[in-house]
Amino acid sequence: MTAELLRDVAARALAWVDARRDRFALPPEVVSPETDLNWTLKPLGELAQLTASIRRHTESGDPLHDGAGELLEFAWRETGKGAMLVELFRLDPHATYPLEIYAAFSGAGFRSAVFEEFADVVTRTRSWRLLEQDPNRRLGILNAERRCGLPPHARTEDLLPATWLGGLPEPWTFERHSGYALTHTVFHLADWGAASHAVPGRVADYLHLWLPSWLDTCLDSEQWDLGCELLAVGACLPTPYPAEHRAAAWGRIAAARAADGSLREEGGAPAGAASGPGPGVDLSPDPDEATAFAHRYHSTLAAAFAAVLTAHRLGDRPPRTTGAAP
Repeated sequence: MTAELLRDVAARALAWVDARRDRFALPPEVVSPETDLNWTLKPLGELAQLTASIRRHTESGDPLHDGAGELLEFAWRETGKGAMLVELFRLDPHATYPLEIYAAFSGAGFRSAVFEEFADVVTRTRSWRLLEQDPNRRLGILNAERRCGLPPHARTEDLLPATWLGGLPEPWTFERHSGYALTHTVFHLADWGAASHAVPGRVADYLHLWLPSWLDTCLDSEQWDLGCELLAVGACLPTPYPAEHRAAAWGRIAAARAADGSLREEGGAPAGAASGPGPGVDLSPDPDEATAFAHRYHSTLAAAFAAVLTAHRLGDRPPRTTGAAP
């Protein structure tokens, strides 16, 4: 695996996302109860989190850094510089997603005094502390509180044992749902790669032991999105995932891309995708642009995030180029 391959994956993925930034735009009725937030606000929040992380792990002046920053600024403007998140939070103070999305922006320096004043009141209530959530989601809320400078409602060491990963389960029980729970547990512990030291040693040791098998399983079954998240997990550990395991995996991810640099969430790998790196020609094209976006936006962003984080943690810093990113 070379630094050039990681840069190519990240740069072409960001370029694909940038060319479709209008599809992340929020509709005027986003605060209406009838709006499906899974296809409006959720993609924008994921864009904010992953581009903020890419910007954090690249240097100013690098096209990857600047391109991710432009997309992050676009996402912030779409929220009305936080005003829309304030409105959603006021409409449903029991919802955690406004704080989780806002945290992606605040961690990158985009702040709203109005949002933070309201959040400070809500997160001090007993109701907020007693919200029933999946354990890995509660870790996400805790990390959001930290990034926003709010008093944490619980302690990480009390929440982690209740997660799938925190219990160090039998490795053969790994499947799609537990896989995503695992990746997000690590992302919340490590603050998306910014605090790798916060992943406990016993968890890191367990992941070093079993990530190779789980990653091979995902790639063999063409689960590209989860595969990229597992590669990002490997780069979030106190000691990064070793080169002998990551090189072949990155070659398969690179080969599974469509000619435009995008990556399907699952399936649709080009012929010979497992044989080596290089962009392929997608043999399973989506019937229209809207479907292509729905099936590709998250996995393409995840590929960019994982590639940048891997390069950052391993010191694989390729020479800066021009025109390689939006």
